[in-house]
Amino acid sequence: MSRAGTQGPGGRAGRGGTDLPPPDETRAVDVERRPPAPSAQPPRLTWQKLTFLPATIAVGLLATWLWFRGAELDSIARNAIADGNVWLRLRQHVELTAISTFFVLIIAIPLGIALTRRRLRPAVPVVLAIANVGQATPAIGLLALLVIWLGIGTKAALVGIVAYAVLPVLANTIAGLRAIDPTLIEAARGIGMSALGVLRKVELPLAVPLILAGVRTALVLNVGTATLAYFGGGGGLGDLIATGINNQRMPVLVLGSILTVALALLVDWLASVVELLLRPRGLEGDA
Repeated sequence: MSRAGTQGPGGRAGRGGTDLPPPDETRAVDVERRPPAPSAQPPRLTWQKLTFLPATIAVGLLATWLWFRGAELDSIARNAIADGNVWLRLRQHVELTAISTFFVLIIAIPLGIALTRRRLRPAVPVVLAIANVGQATPAIGLLALLVIWLGIGTKAALVGIVAYAVLPVLANTIAGLRAIDPTLIEAARGIGMSALGVLRKVELPLAVPLILAGVRTALVLNVGTATLAYFGGGGGLGDLIATGINNQRMPVLVLGSILTVALALLVDWLASVVELLLRPRGLEGDA
């Protein structure tokens, strides 16, 4: 009486007469059926991004400090930096930049969102033209007009800086929201999302890259424009620069200028890091 089943091509007989594939073929089929492993996403921030520019700024400031210590300073130059005046002007400059940027954000982003709604869309050219007046006007001339209107002090300087930096954020907010595919908005409305929900969960995340680019531009503009606040009594590093120019004291002029450049580079670097962290993962392939 013969055994049940027939011998398969690989020399093995299966139960009930069913042939089994060789082990190598079974493993090959299993490998083919496995889903592909998800590709690892590259890190958003590399160590070069986090260290190169700050290290360069630190080296530049250290070299400036060593040069300044070895420079010959007369009584006028010493008075310009005495009693912690350098740190005072640097703190005033940072405050002017931070406060003006805050007001730019709370003015330009909500206004840009409102201008992309159906009822206010016809007003976009008029508002952009008004915002463009602030940036088209020379900063020193705009500050002089504001001093005549508001008087000497920090208020006039802040208003001038804000007026000069509103346009990039406003224009980029409008452009970012306008660039969204209308079918995405219709699909979100079709699944029952409210207008506020569509704005918060669909429109703003997709417009984030352009909005952040405008904010980054505004920050750098504010650092540069804040140097002119001195002429309106607003303080800042412009005081050191103006003292060096008016009194022909090169060390004081170089110190104020390098501190301004270092602050602008540092602010731009911080803004670029924040831009990378806030950019939605789904949009990184378009960068």
